[in-house]
Amino acid sequence: MKMKKWLVMFLSAIVVISVLSACGSNNNSKNNGNSPAEGNAASGNADANEPLTITFFDKNTGDKFSNAVAAEITKRTGITVEIQQPTGNPAEKLNLMLASDDLPDMILFDRRSDLVNKYIESGAIIPLNDLIDEYGPDVTTMYGDVLNKTRYKDGKNYYLSNWYGVENEPVYSFNIRKDILKELAPDKAEGGVPFTASEFKQLLQDFKAKYPTIEGKETTALTMDGENFGGSFGTFKGMFGLKQFYENNGQIQFDVKDPKYRDMVMYMNDLYRSGLLDKEWAINKKQVWEQKLATGNVFSTTGSYWDPGAANTILLKDRGEQSQLFPYKVVADGVDPGKTTYGGRSSLGWDAITITKKNKNPERTMKFMNFLASEEGQYLLMWGVEGVHWDMKDGKRTPRPEVLAGFKNDFNNYAKSTGIRKWTWFIKNGKGTDGTPYDLAGRYERGVVDQMAIKNLSDSVYDTVLYDALGPQGGTPEALNEQKVNDITKQALTKAIMAKTAEDAGTIYDKMLSDMKAAGDEKVEAIFTTNYKERVELWK
Repeated sequence: MKMKKWLVMFLSAIVVISVLSACGSNNNSKNNGNSPAEGNAASGNADANEPLTITFFDKNTGDKFSNAVAAEITKRTGITVEIQQPTGNPAEKLNLMLASDDLPDMILFDRRSDLVNKYIESGAIIPLNDLIDEYGPDVTTMYGDVLNKTRYKDGKNYYLSNWYGVENEPVYSFNIRKDILKELAPDKAEGGVPFTASEFKQLLQDFKAKYPTIEGKETTALTMDGENFGGSFGTFKGMFGLKQFYENNGQIQFDVKDPKYRDMVMYMNDLYRSGLLDKEWAINKKQVWEQKLATGNVFSTTGSYWDPGAANTILLKDRGEQSQLFPYKVVADGVDPGKTTYGGRSSLGWDAITITKKNKNPERTMKFMNFLASEEGQYLLMWGVEGVHWDMKDGKRTPRPEVLAGFKNDFNNYAKSTGIRKWTWFIKNGKGTDGTPYDLAGRYERGVVDQMAIKNLSDSVYDTVLYDALGPQGGTPEALNEQKVNDITKQALTKAIMAKTAEDAGTIYDKMLSDMKAAGDEKVEAIFTTNYKERVELWK
């Protein structure tokens, strides 16, 4: 009897202790904001700041997460990022990762790449909508309608983009050494008045006549980065007012079917046959191309106006400010200067940042993403640490002089050493609430090259969103058709530009169109057109 009474009292005590413990635990959770719904990476709550390592495949960089900005991100969020970007071709690695199911926690893709759709269709990356609703208030505020426009066909968001939002900033240009240009065409050197096609060719001829060599080495009038085929051609396409596709009687066709594209290739062939275009342009790797520019023996090059940045750093140190490659506009015959297309920019952004199915902490990862996407996170990524790299003065963020000097003197190395603008994750174009631009290095104090780009090319900017990613889904027969067509055009265009005669160039071009048809280009164009019309209807 006594034993039974003792047992009842013992069990009762355990129940009371359990209830009190549960209450205490619940109160602590509420007071500390540790419940899943209340935890927030930006708020510094205990659960959010527990150490966690996230593996992140970033196609843009393989550098370690180990500088002042990285340390501050970890301090604010508790998260350390293990960057996993290999040497070589990121697309090849991404395909291999998908096939082997060996996935990191997060992946940054080229947003317009078909790889994004492949990963979505395979279930390798997860939808973000519920996570954004619960843990992404800053994502919702900052991205706004961009989230609506970056939905997949199933209506869900699978990624957050970077460099999103409308921005009237140029892209492509003819980058020309200003000091020599001042000698050869002083009326055009300060910008504002574009070159005609014939004027540009004459300029290149004048350069070769006056400077067959520089410092004992043969000169090059015009070169291109052969490894960046699209970027190099983007300059010439801008000159002729060409876009990603050819709109022809309500149909969306490959750009090479635009009659102006043929004119463009014939013009490039003329420059090549005249000895003005680098004979090695097609095999120029980026590093070789940059080395050529840095020697000072090259007069001009194609590409984005910022592409010669590394070479300009060397030219600036060795030869002075005016020796840098400055951006200028050339206008093809019969093209309205205001309708040139040097500045195709998508307001939906450049890259796609995703969470994979292998991520064991998706809620915590979304809190991390939300913090970096917030205005506070944007300024940390792009300006650095307050009190170290910038200060708040009279209600405005003000960069320290040594930071501005660091970017001016050696942009790439300074970004790498400090972490400022090193990881351009979730970056938004434009300005913050205090009126300062998010992009400190690129927008706060515009350099002379940037100023020239704005002066010469701002009227050539257009939004590419309607044309982005119109192609067929990966793995379909039409996707294979598209790849075949792209291979045909790249090889044929290279041959046409380097043809020995104009007649040969024309013949190669005609055969290209014929080969495209045999490869099924019309099947692909039907998909382009359908997707385009659906997008126009969705965004009406």
